[in-house]
Amino acid sequence: MVLRSLILFLFVLLFTQTSFCQQTYDIDFSGKDRDKKCKSCIKAFSQKPKEVKYAISRKDNGLYFEVNDKDWFGSVFKNEDDGLAVDVILKNRYDCSLENLPKSQVKGLLLKPVYSNTLKSNLKEVEEGLFKVKIGEIPKDILVGNENELEYNILFIGNKTLCRYYVTYNLDFYSRDLLDTGMYLDELTYGVKQIKSSEQQEFTTSSKTLKFIVPFKKNKSSYSQADIKPIYDSLRLSNYNVNILKIKAYSSIEGISSRNHELQEQRAKSITKAIQGFQIPTIQTEVSTSENWVEFFKDIEGTKYEALKSLTKNEIRAKIAGSMSREMEHIFKNHRKAVVEMGLVNKELDQGKSVNELLYEFNKAVEGENLDKANKLQTSIFNRINTKEAPLSVLENMEIPKQKQFVKLLNKNSAFKYIFDERLGLIVYNELLDIEKLDSENADILYNLTALKIFLWRYNAIDVNESDLMREIKALKKNGVPNALTLRLMINFHIVRAENLMELRDYEEKDKSVDFINENYKKIALSDYDYFSLAQFFSYYAHSDLAEQLLKNKVRSIDTDENLLFYYLNLTLINKDLTEKPNYRLIMLNARNINKERFCKLFNSVEKDGITFQLLDNVYLRKTYCENCNN
Repeated sequence: MVLRSLILFLFVLLFTQTSFCQQTYDIDFSGKDRDKKCKSCIKAFSQKPKEVKYAISRKDNGLYFEVNDKDWFGSVFKNEDDGLAVDVILKNRYDCSLENLPKSQVKGLLLKPVYSNTLKSNLKEVEEGLFKVKIGEIPKDILVGNENELEYNILFIGNKTLCRYYVTYNLDFYSRDLLDTGMYLDELTYGVKQIKSSEQQEFTTSSKTLKFIVPFKKNKSSYSQADIKPIYDSLRLSNYNVNILKIKAYSSIEGISSRNHELQEQRAKSITKAIQGFQIPTIQTEVSTSENWVEFFKDIEGTKYEALKSLTKNEIRAKIAGSMSREMEHIFKNHRKAVVEMGLVNKELDQGKSVNELLYEFNKAVEGENLDKANKLQTSIFNRINTKEAPLSVLENMEIPKQKQFVKLLNKNSAFKYIFDERLGLIVYNELLDIEKLDSENADILYNLTALKIFLWRYNAIDVNESDLMREIKALKKNGVPNALTLRLMINFHIVRAENLMELRDYEEKDKSVDFINENYKKIALSDYDYFSLAQFFSYYAHSDLAEQLLKNKVRSIDTDENLLFYYLNLTLINKDLTEKPNYRLIMLNARNINKERFCKLFNSVEKDGITFQLLDNVYLRKTYCENCNN
C-alpha cells in the first residue's frame, strides 16, 4: 500500500512537472542569437547600480514586479518585444524521496508573458521610491493544497528571447546599527545590544559577561574541581552576581546518539547546580546540547581521517565504530565539554534596603560631599532600575548640584539614561552639553558627547558639520581617550556618512567611506554585535564579499552567536561558489546544532518565511537538508 502510494505520488509529481513545462508561449529558449536579441537587456544589467533592487510580490492571486528605480526599469524594456514572465514553482519538486531532480529551463508553470508597452503604462509608484506593476495571476487549481508551497521566478525577455532567469530570495531582515561605543560611567560601560532578526523579540541580558570552557572525560558528567576553579575564582574576586547562565553542552560524535544526549544534559545540570550554589539570587538559565560535529570536521582536516568529511553522519558512525573510535580518542577527548557564558550584574551591597532608602542616603552623601559613598549608592540605584525594581524616573529625585566637584555623578546619571533607553539620546545630549560647561576638559564627558552626536546625526536629530565632527573625534586623543576608542568613533562616523551619501546617490564618495571602514576595522577588538553591525553595513551597500570575509572564521566556532551565524547563512546560502566548498558543511552543521528548527526553516518557501526551497537545486545543500531536516 505504501509502495503504491509512493508510485502514485511520483506519477502525479512527474505529470505536474511535465505539464508545467509544455506551454512556453512565444518565448525562444533555444539561446540562438541571444547576445543580439538580448543586447539592451544585457546592457541594462551590466550598467545596473548595485543599489538597484527588484523582486516579485503577491497579493491574493495577483503577482507584481517591484523595483526601486524607474529609470533602470525603462532601460530593461526598451523594445516592443522586451518583457517579463513568471515561473510558478511547487516545493514537491524537491521531495527527498527523489534521487535526481528534473532539469529544465522552466521549473514549474510558466505564466503568460507581459511585454514592454503594458509594463510601462501600468507601472505605478506605490510609495516614495518604490514602483509596482502587475504581471500575472496564479491559477486557482494550483493553489489548492499548495497555498504556502509556491515560489515565483522572473524571466527577463528581450525580443521574445529568454535573457535572464532570476530566482527570488527572501533574505531575513536585520536592523542595521553602529559599532557599540558604550558610554563612560565609572568606566566604559556597554548596554544590552543584541543581534536580532526581524522575527525575534527583544530580550535583555547583562552588560558584562564571562566565558569559560569546562572539559569532561568520556562517559562522565562530573567535572574536575581544577577545571571549574577559574569560574569560582572569578566570582569570588569580582563584585558581581550571575543573573543569566548560558550553557552549551557537547559530547563527542562516537557512540549511541541517545546516550550522548543524556550525557550532554547531565553535564549542563552539574554546572548549573555548581554555579547556582555559589549565590542566593536565582540564575536564569539557558541550556542547549548537541554532538560536537563542528569541531570533529575541523580537527580531521589535514589528517588521515579527512576522507570521513565526505560521508553522511550515519556513515561516519558506522565507519569509526570499534577500533577506529579508540584510535581517534586523541581527537574526541577535546570535543567533550561545556561552553559556559555568564551574564553578570553588580552585587547589591545594600540588598536589604528599599530604593527610597538608597535615594535618601545618596542625597545625604551628596549634601555632605561624601563623593565615594554617593558614587557607590548611585550604582546601587542603577542596579535596581536595571532589574526593574525601580523606574528610570527615580533619577529625577537624585539631588546633585550642578558644580564641578559633582561632575562625575552628573555624567553618570545622564549616560546611564542613554544606555538604558537610546530614545532619550537627544535629552541626554543636551544634559551633557550643560555638564561640559562645568568641566570642559573632562575626557569622559567629551567621549560621551561625541558618541551621542554621531548617534543623533544618524537619525537626523541634530545638524552636524562633518569637518567639525571629525576634528572633535581626533581631538579626543589629546584628552587621553585611547586610540582604539577614537577609531571606533571614526568608523561610526563613516557608517553615517555612507548612509547620507547613499541617499544622495553619490556612490563614489560612499565607497570611499566603505573603504575606510574596511581598512580600519581590523585594528580594533570586535564584539559579536560589532561583527554583525559591520557585516550588515557591508552587505547593505552591496559589498557582500567583504561581509563574508569578515565573518567566515567567526561562524566556524561552536560558541559563535546564533544570530551572527544565521545572518552569515542568510548572506551566503545563495552563493554556489561558497556553499559547494567542503568547509561550508561545517558551518551548516554548526547552525543545525545551535537551532535545528531555525536551520530547517531556511529551506521553506518564501511565503513560509524561508529563504527559498529552491536552494535545494544545489545538490550539496539538498543532501544536508535531507540528512538533517527530512522527518
